Amino acid sequence: MARKTRIWQPNYFYHIVCRGNRRDALFKDESDFKTFLHMLTAVKEKAPFELASYCLMTNHFHLQMRSKEQPISKVMSLLNKRYADYYNTKNGITGHVFEKRYYDSIINSKQGMLEISRYIHLNPVKAGMVRTAESYQWSSYHYYLHMLSHQMVSMNLILDCFSGNEMEKRKKYQEFVAKVSNFV
Repeated sequence: MARKTRIWQPNYFYHIVCRGNRRDALFKDESDFKTFLHMLTAVKEKAPFELASYCLMTNHFHLQMRSKEQPISKVMSLLNKRYADYYNTKNGITGHVFEKRYYDSIINSKQGMLEISRYIHLNPVKAGMVRTAESYQWSSYHYYLHMLSHQMVSMNLILDCFSGNEMEKRKKYQEFVAKVSNFV
């Protein structure tokens, strides 16, 4: 049976999730997380994209991404191939690293952008890995709270959904993330 063709709409963001094969850990130690982020930066140079938020969990990762020049599938192919090669070499194994094709869902509204960003940033809290989103090291959330800019994350895509100056927008986003019912 042939795989369903992926639809690419260059002006829209996508929520992308990719899980380790058999739900095994994709990131076993700090160097794995750092290597993945380095590879994400390198792929961005080769196949440009905008990243609104991300979270690297132990056995999967979330990206909120838009690619205007090449299909998302090209970006993900480059990223997953590079990481799989690294992972297999490091661990002395062969075969599939990822469970299946990545999951993607188009985000077609400002509210959707906010909701997905919040979902991504709260994922480690929901999983019981940390008590607060800001204490999780492998997500983009701490950039939203503490940095004016970042080479990888285009925070203005989320922050501009709020009114006010830069600090007010950050505070409103922090309140938005904290104000969630029945999530955890």
